[in-house]
This record gives sequence, structure tokens and C-alpha cells, in this order.
Amino acid sequence: MSPPPASTAAADPEATTAPTRPSRAIVITVLGITQILAWGSTFYLLAVLAPVIAADTGWPKTFVVGGLTLGLVAASLVSPRVGRAVEATGGRPVLVGSALVMAAGLALLGLATSRTLYLAAWLVIGLGMGAGLYDAAFATLGRLYGSTARSAITALTLFGGFASTVGWPLSAFLVETLGWRGACFAYAAMHVLVIAPLYLTLLPRRPAPAPVATPALPAGGEKTGSDEAASAARPAGDDRLLRLTLSAALTVSGIATAVISVHLITLLQARDLTLAAAVGLAAMVGPSQVGARVLEAWIGRRYHPIWTAGASAALTFTGVAILALGWAVLPLALVCYGAGIGIRSIVKGTLPLALFGPHGYAALMGRLALPQLLVAALAPLAAAWLLEAAGPTALLWTLAGVTALDAVLMGLIQVQMRGR
Repeated sequence: MSPPPASTAAADPEATTAPTRPSRAIVITVLGITQILAWGSTFYLLAVLAPVIAADTGWPKTFVVGGLTLGLVAASLVSPRVGRAVEATGGRPVLVGSALVMAAGLALLGLATSRTLYLAAWLVIGLGMGAGLYDAAFATLGRLYGSTARSAITALTLFGGFASTVGWPLSAFLVETLGWRGACFAYAAMHVLVIAPLYLTLLPRRPAPAPVATPALPAGGEKTGSDEAASAARPAGDDRLLRLTLSAALTVSGIATAVISVHLITLLQARDLTLAAAVGLAAMVGPSQVGARVLEAWIGRRYHPIWTAGASAALTFTGVAILALGWAVLPLALVCYGAGIGIRSIVKGTLPLALFGPHGYAALMGRLALPQLLVAALAPLAAAWLLEAAGPTALLWTLAGVTALDAVLMGLIQVQMRGR
């Protein structure tokens, strides 16, 4: 059989390396499994371990939970460098390194007998989180698959939706059988013996050739023949303004997610619900996230990601506004909120790719992650102060205003896209 035409090979940079590269399905599955385990053993860890650690050590629970805040700050500061490293290497060495760093931090956490050592452990874990959670995984998929990475990113978020579902029961089992220190050691061993080998053996060893820059698609449909020329003529300032607006929108949208993920039970109990009823209602958020992601995977690929972003902003605002109004349709509020934040996880990976193309995507993801991770670290603390000072209703109306601002920023992005 004759070799494929040169034009075909040029159109598909992976064609020449396909025989030695793992399939797309394998890469997505590996990243999906490792993301579930990585999130469960770091970001979701203290949901189960914090009360046990506080009871065993005598440290205040606020101090114990503050370890995660320190870790997220560390993750934010390292994220731009991580993005550049993924751009240069394709992601495999970065992800392997993240697993080993998380393992070191978790082992140190298990050994922590002083507050200083405890915070040092979370500092190390945070560095691993910055190099090994969603932002690094999205950047890796963008680096590997270029402009076709959207479906891979969506599929990865479907896996990620089960991180707490798997992580919380697993952590509870490990604490019950091994104690909290033993649970940390078990998770450290899992990173060394399971996660790192999966990265080493089943992710591509080398990145594909750097993808050619692709102009942003119009919000309403397919790329036109004149888009490339228009992109070349567009002033660099246009891109800088669009990047700034995108960064602001993604950061603002993360405020409500960070706050409600920590304070949701408290906010529901303020609506005269018992603890059991509040926990039962809160459990609706997870399935709503996954359901919305499945729907986006089914129909979202037909449209530009800006429409997914708009739907996310509208759903999140609706859910928070219903909570703030105190209407007796709390299940609807939580379904809307869960669906909104569920597809926002997809937006944070797919919208930058659609707006700026695959060239430099991994480095861009690293820069965008910095303010988002800082917000995730600091917003719950600010919300706790507002709860104490003004009460749950004031906090909910503040969050409603934040989600409305998110919708406005997404509208500004669409206006800028039309101008491009």
C-alpha cells in the first residue's frame, strides 16, 4: 500500500508517530483514573481527615483546614512554570514529577508531629497539586491533541466528577483501618506505586510537533476562509485584552464554587434544615455536575465553548439566586448550581483553546491557573468572615452578585470575539 500523501501527514502531526504513541482513549482513561486518585488524596483529603487530625493532635480545626489553603497558594504560584514545562515536554515528565512530589508531601504529613511540619507537608503537597491536577492535565491534552482536544477535555471532566465520590469513602476506609497517619502513608504509596507508573508507561514519551497557531472561531459557527488573514492583521493588544477578560471571568466564576463547596451545609442549615436534610440536598450537586457534563459532551461540541460558558454562568446565577431568595425549591437551586459548576470545569479547558488556538495553550493554562487557585484558597476564608459578620443571607446575595458579574464578563468576551 502506498504511503499517505504529504498533505495528509502535514494535516495530522501525530500520523507519523501513531505506531509508537498510546491511543487517545488510553491517554484519557489514564488521566481520568489518576485525576480521581490525585484529587481524592489531596484537595478532598481534609473533608474526612480534618476532624480526626484535630482530635488526635489538639490543633484547632481551622488551623488543620488552613493547611489546604497554604497548599492551594503554593499551587497557584507554581502554575505558570508548570504550564511552560508542559508546553516544552508534552506533560508526561511534569505529571510523573507531580505524583512523586504529592507522595513526598503526604508522607511528610503522616510524620507531622508539630504545626511547622504539618504546614511544610501541605506546602509540598500544594506544589504537587499545581503540577498534577486539572490545569496540568488539560494543558497536557491540549499539547498532545491541539485544536482537537476539546472532546478529550470534556471526557476527562466526566472522570473528575467522581473524585469526591471515590475519595471520601476511600479516605474513611483508610482512616478506619490504618488511622489518619496510615491513610497518608497509604496515599503516598499509591502515588509512587500506581499513579507515577501509569504516567510513565501509558502517556506519550514525547509531545507531538508544536501545533500551528489557530485563530479563534466565531461564536456562531465554523471558521471562515478569511479568519487567518484577519488574525494576522489583528493588533496584539486585542489578544491581551481578551486574555485579561478571560482570566477575570474564570477567576470570578471560581469564587462561588470555592465558597459554596466549603460552606454549603452551613448555608442550607440556615434555611431551617436539619443536618441530615442539608447533607441529603447537598448530595444532589455531584450528580448534577456529571449529568451536565454528559449533556455538554453530547451536544456542546456543535457549538463554540462561549455558549457553554454562558449557560454555565446563567445556571450558577440561577441556583445561587434561588438560595438567596429563600424560595422553597432548594432542590432546583442545587441542580442548577451543580450543573453550572459542572460544565464550568469544561469551559476552563476548552474556551482558552477555542479563543487562542493550540499554540502556547499549555503555557496559557498555567498563567490562567494562578489567580483561580489563589481565589480557591482565599475566598472560603473571606466567606467565613462574612458569615460571622453579616450572616448567610448577606453571603448568598454577595455570591449572587459575583455570579452575575461572571455572566457580564462572558458577554464581554463574546463582544470581543465578534470584534476579532
